[in-house]
Amino acid sequence: MDNKIILPPKTDDELIKSFPGFTNNFAVVDGIKLHYVEGGSGKPLICLPGWPQTWYSYHPIATQLAKAYRVIIIDIRGMGSSAKPDSGYDKKTMAEDILKLIQYIEIDKVNIMGHDIGGMVAMSFAFNYPQFTEKLIVADGSHPSEGMMQMSLIPADGTFNEKMDSNMPYAWWMAFNQVKNLPEKILEGRFQYLLDWLFNYVMIDESKMTELERRIYASAYNDAESIRASNAWYQSFGQDIEDSKSYQPLLMPVLGIGSYVSYNYMKMGLPYVAKDLNVIGIMDSGHYMFEEQPEQVLEAVFGFLGT
Repeated sequence: MDNKIILPPKTDDELIKSFPGFTNNFAVVDGIKLHYVEGGSGKPLICLPGWPQTWYSYHPIATQLAKAYRVIIIDIRGMGSSAKPDSGYDKKTMAEDILKLIQYIEIDKVNIMGHDIGGMVAMSFAFNYPQFTEKLIVADGSHPSEGMMQMSLIPADGTFNEKMDSNMPYAWWMAFNQVKNLPEKILEGRFQYLLDWLFNYVMIDESKMTELERRIYASAYNDAESIRASNAWYQSFGQDIEDSKSYQPLLMPVLGIGSYVSYNYMKMGLPYVAKDLNVIGIMDSGHYMFEEQPEQVLEAVFGFLGT
């Protein structure tokens, strides 16, 4: 099979032009370079993206959020234009990256929001630094827990179809991304194939993920170093689970936003770790809810943050 052609990526400087009032920024914290974009004014809202996306995933909602908040979207360790070191992909270390960054830009306390892997890092930040956390929002991604050990290696009969089954979700990539060295060899130069399959599988309407967005994300993950770094987020789940055993329940207000594939699981799991909790479902959206139902996401976020 011939490799699918990936057009040259647009730079962060080109992409930021579609974020009116936002700027590109870099900071080096404890030797780790972090890329972030910032816009708006008011109380700070830290936004963390997930796999396999970058800061650009907040494009459908960022400018609206910036009308009420100082929005800071961060390429987490291993993502996009941020550093991709050999280690440090446990969520506790990645949460420390976020703390060091907000201290670098002289912010005392933040609202923090994360999607997918970004939700895991946001929760770790809240667990480890509650004194810096005003409110927490997790969208289709909560901290790794022992429940992950119950995930099926083989899909139940009749449940592995074109679209993800909400009752018996089969996320085979959670295991595939555990494998070291092999995914880079298979996917380097071919990441678009995985990307397109994934968007079709976990979205209700995959057409909401535009060709530009697909091009941006395919380019961001198309090289061996980026595949290795992003897979390290998954390979650290064991350490994340161990770390979680010492965490105290979250006392700050927490909002969970679940898609049709995750709402029931978030509603069952989050009450064990958060005392002041609201979980809502966007049931007409798949995993990439910012793209599929941005207005519902904004309504939930503004309602929770008090705008």
